[in-house]
Amino acid sequence: MAELLTSMAKYAFIILIVFYTYFSFAALRGKNQNGHRAALELQGMIMFLIHLIAYALIFINTKDTNVLMLYAAQVGYFIITKSVFRICYGKKFSRPLLNNMCMLLSISFIIIARLSYDKALKQFVIVAAVTFICFFIPLFIKILKNLPYLTWVYCIAGIIMLGVVLVMGRITYGAKISINLGFFAFQPSEFVKILYVLFLASFLSKSQSFKRIVISAVFAGLHVIILVFSSDLGSALIFFIVYVFMVYVATGQARWLGAGAAGGTLASLIAYKLFSHVRIRVLAYRDPWSVIDNEGYQVAQSLFAIGTGSWLGMGMYKGLPESIPVVTQDFIFSSIAEEFGGFFAISLILICLSTFLTFIKIAMAHQSMFYKLTGLGMGMTYAVQTVLTIGGAIKFIPSTGVTLPLVSYGGSSVLCTLITFAIIQGISVSTTDTLPEKEDDDDEDR
Repeated sequence: MAELLTSMAKYAFIILIVFYTYFSFAALRGKNQNGHRAALELQGMIMFLIHLIAYALIFINTKDTNVLMLYAAQVGYFIITKSVFRICYGKKFSRPLLNNMCMLLSISFIIIARLSYDKALKQFVIVAAVTFICFFIPLFIKILKNLPYLTWVYCIAGIIMLGVVLVMGRITYGAKISINLGFFAFQPSEFVKILYVLFLASFLSKSQSFKRIVISAVFAGLHVIILVFSSDLGSALIFFIVYVFMVYVATGQARWLGAGAAGGTLASLIAYKLFSHVRIRVLAYRDPWSVIDNEGYQVAQSLFAIGTGSWLGMGMYKGLPESIPVVTQDFIFSSIAEEFGGFFAISLILICLSTFLTFIKIAMAHQSMFYKLTGLGMGMTYAVQTVLTIGGAIKFIPSTGVTLPLVSYGGSSVLCTLITFAIIQGISVSTTDTLPEKEDDDDEDR
């Protein structure tokens, strides 16, 4: 019976996730308001159904009643989260963005629970606690009018936090990325991503003169250099790419993209020469099979998992995702592709794309240059991190050691990603306050 249920479930997962993905892009169009609302409601139903089927399979395979309690708590979390946003912010928040956030969290809860119940419980507790804080962030953005003027507060706070990691950080996989406080460890660079975007948005929104571009480059470069000295090259790459695109958006001059591409190429060559773990990752990327016993083992196992899953997947508990080192963090996409299949994995990528497009849509709707740049910067941060994680898992690019936002296991990552989503919701809420009254009907479920 378990075999039959697993086989039937893997087809159900694919059908449901494909429909959810279609509705994600249908909701972005938003031309037919009745159809728009229906698509959003169907998204919610699909998310709950995928979550239910997956946890039923987890229980069948583990016979652990704790799984049922965790499932019930997560259902309660989703219902409360959706209800609070609807009650507190009415038509002003972005339902497509909230739906995608819940869907990505649902996939995360499922795959992490499949791999480790203890990690799933820990991740859920962090998510629930942070979400409670996030309920208030849109309100703070709406009522706090001085956020665009705290330029140097964002900058100095970010540099200090990175500096503390450089001096006191704990080395993990060759990089200083976390601070250990005894009862828990956190990665300040995840928090600094938010401060960094706020700093650049504040600085570049006032003026886009060449002098200000140079000054912004100095302080952005200082962030990147500290990360390089900490050997946190994945974060350094994200900071660099986000800076280049924010300058391009602020100025509208394509030459900055060319300059960024040239600078990034040069920096990559220098990093290859200076850092041994970069050379190891490049070697594993170029030919993982030649070093499969050592440097290439992680990438090779990731490719084995994806290839084994093929298009339809092995089915839950039919694969061997545990064979991939650090599978719950850097390579969680591979475990999803193995047991849920290529169609499901591609749909996940498309959901991430629709999330990014929602970020951009909300940012462009705001009248304030500061909030436009903030939304665009956070959207780019989300997109670059997603590309780096999935690209490393499928051997499209060398592995950078960054997590898949909202899906991978990791307290600091999910905490800061949830705050980022809440900030974007705050931008959405504050946007509707500035629009003419006649447009209110069109703003529903933006």
